[in-house]
Amino acid sequence: MFALNFYSDLYGDVLRNNRKTVTIRLGDKSDKYKTGMVVWITVGPRFGRRQKLYSAILDRVEVKKISELSPRDIERENPEFRSTDEVLDMLSRIYGDLITPEHHVTVIYFSRIDD
Repeated sequence: MFALNFYSDLYGDVLRNNRKTVTIRLGDKSDKYKTGMVVWITVGPRFGRRQKLYSAILDRVEVKKISELSPRDIERENPEFRSTDEVLDMLSRIYGDLITPEHHVTVIYFSRIDD
């Protein structure tokens, strides 16, 4: 079973409230995540204890440059975001590197599976 893990201080509430249905990950992750896969959505620190929130199906997995992100990609990543600059800032905080609009990202659309 694969998991999509999120840092709880950044994403816990929007995941629990079903307001986040996309994750944007730096680099090409299409070899790991495939459309139709079922994954766990978890929150917690890297290399630490995590909490499983729910299972989800991956509706679509796309690789593109940050400059090619659609407004829908951005809003579904974070309902408060409206621009690629906000995505660049977020990715820089998470990955600790200087991220540019030319970097490739994997956009993973997911839907919650109710038990």
